[in-house]
Amino acid sequence: MDAQYPLVPVAPSHPGEVATRYRYHDGAGEIGVIGSVTQSFCGTCSRARLSADGKLHTCLFASAGTDLRALLRAGASDAELLDIVRGLWTGREDRYSELRGRPETSTTRVEMSYIGG
Repeated sequence: MDAQYPLVPVAPSHPGEVATRYRYHDGAGEIGVIGSVTQSFCGTCSRARLSADGKLHTCLFASAGTDLRALLRAGASDAELLDIVRGLWTGREDRYSELRGRPETSTTRVEMSYIGG
C-alpha cells in the first residue's frame, strides 16, 4: 500500500485510542487500523455502548448487557445510575480480544450493529 499511497504514522490523539492511524504523505486524508486480533487493547479500552433497548455493554463483543432501562423505569435516581454504571465499569472483566480462542471464551455475543459497533 505504501508504494502506491505513501503513509506517515500519526500519534494517538488521546489515551486509549484503539486505531493505529496513518496519514497520506500528500495530506489528502488518513486511515486507521484497529488490530484487536494482533494488538489487543482491552486493558486500555474506554468505550461502553448503550443499545437501543437500554442495555449497557462494556465490551463490543459482550454476550449480554445490563438493563439500565428497567432501572430508570423503576425510578432509579441519577446518583443511583451513576453508582451502578461506575460499578459495572470498574468491576468489568470482559477481555474478549485477549481471551479469544480459549475454550472457556464464549462465542455468543451481541451483534455489533445492535450496539453501534
